[in-house]
Amino acid sequence: MENKKKILCVGLVCLDIINVVDKYPEEDTDSRCLSQRWQRGGNASNSCTVLSLLGAPCAFMGSLAAGPVADFIVKDFSRRRVDVSSLVWQVEGETPCECCLTPPSNEDHELLLSSIRNLPDATAADFSKVDLHQYKWIHWEGRNAEEQVKMIQQVALYNNTLPPQQRITISVEIEKTREPLYQLFPHGDVVFVSKDVAQHFGFHNAEAALRGLYSRVKRGAVLICAWAEKGADALGPDGVIVHSDAFPPEKLLDTLGAGDTFNAAVIFTLANGGSLQEALTFGCTVAGRKCGVHGYDGILEK
Repeated sequence: MENKKKILCVGLVCLDIINVVDKYPEEDTDSRCLSQRWQRGGNASNSCTVLSLLGAPCAFMGSLAAGPVADFIVKDFSRRRVDVSSLVWQVEGETPCECCLTPPSNEDHELLLSSIRNLPDATAADFSKVDLHQYKWIHWEGRNAEEQVKMIQQVALYNNTLPPQQRITISVEIEKTREPLYQLFPHGDVVFVSKDVAQHFGFHNAEAALRGLYSRVKRGAVLICAWAEKGADALGPDGVIVHSDAFPPEKLLDTLGAGDTFNAAVIFTLANGGSLQEALTFGCTVAGRKCGVHGYDGILEK
């Protein structure tokens, strides 16, 4: 029964419109895209895609507004076998879109243009309707942190009624350099902190960031920091830094969602009893494969 329990990811889903160009257009010039595709995006949404590809039963919780964009997103969730029974349908606002301009070889960073974000996020009241018995792990992409802390507190109360081996594991991702998100640090059993946040706090490598930020997490938690081509490090309660090198592809094609892929692969490994070292190495391996393909199909191929 425990093996059939799902992993729930809470956060953003949006539409990514990805335009591949041979080079960034110069001002006042007219240039064609080499290709264009629509892709379901958003950190938590992307992590669900990867979890499903890895074979984990998973679910997504976040907001959508009815319309053709939402129709595309829901259909794609279904195609990936992601449970969306906890979707929150908003009557105000629009489903967000991002337009991505990327060179074919990714020699330069992708250029992201986001639509106005006027869609309300899921609230603690929405989360109170979730059947927690279905889940063995719940991951929060840091967004509306005050509400998310209240959601996590609901899980903590639920966990207090269960023996340790049956409790839901809580993970949080702190990706953006926004002060309100930092209140999530002490609420995760596993905490993912981004390179951007680490550098915002003045740290120049993952190990220094973990040593410097570990006092912010709760006792017994694991803090993880991925550092792009430098791989990823993790620090647990034993005080030992665990490291994995990066595994870059032969040809870099598409880095969009690589961090979400890393998070999902780490969660997948830990949720299935793997060690922290195994989780980091697998996370870096799968994230590397993702950078070598457009989208997500093919990330399991060696």
